[in-house]
Order: sequence, then structure tokens, then C-alpha cells
Amino acid sequence: MTSEFKRTDRVAEMIQRKLAQIIQQEIKDPRLPRLTTVSGVKVSADLAYAKIYITVLGSEEQAEGALTILNNASSYLRTALARSIKLRAIPQLKFVYDSSLEYGQKMSSLLNSVVPDDDEEDEL
Repeated sequence: MTSEFKRTDRVAEMIQRKLAQIIQQEIKDPRLPRLTTVSGVKVSADLAYAKIYITVLGSEEQAEGALTILNNASSYLRTALARSIKLRAIPQLKFVYDSSLEYGQKMSSLLNSVVPDDDEEDEL
């Protein structure tokens, strides 16, 4: 059972690297923000489906637009992926927005608002 998880992890990592390359080099849609990054991939145990997490440096509208573009291009991306990696079957691709970066920034700002700066401590 453990080896199965390792295989899905290896496949997910390989898909992440290749998809990041393909998106940057082959997707020429001018509406796709240049700073669109593949931040993670989760592959189902049977390797039939892959959930692709992306981050977009920009507005929420740009992120939604990037998701639409990538999900519409998923069959092309799947074909391009099949050309570059050797798997018996290439999983169906579903792109979702990864909000962990925004969540981390929000938590950081909350912590900064609670923890006093060193300058304020010196004044006390």
C-alpha cells in the first residue's frame, strides 16, 4: 500500500514539472497572466484524474480567467503531456486555484498585527 502512494507522488511531481514547462512555453493565449504557476498536483490512486493547483500573481479576475483558459485547454495540455512523459494512461486534468499563498499572507499580516515591533518594545 505504501508503494502505491509513492508512485502517485512520483507521477504527481513529474506532471507538475512538465505541465509548468508546457504552460510557460506552449500556451500562447495573451489573456493568460505571465505569472501563472503550477504550485501542486494531486493524482488519484488509480492515476485516472489529476487535480492541478495553480497560483496567479494578479487580481482575482485574472486568476479566474487563468482557470477558465487552462480548463478549456486541458485536452491539449493532456496531449502535450502524453508526448513528454511515458505513462500508460495520462490522467484527466482539472485545474483549481491554490489560495494557500493568499492565506499565508493573511496569516502573516494577522501575526504582525498581534506581535509588537522591536521598536515599540524599546519604548516601554
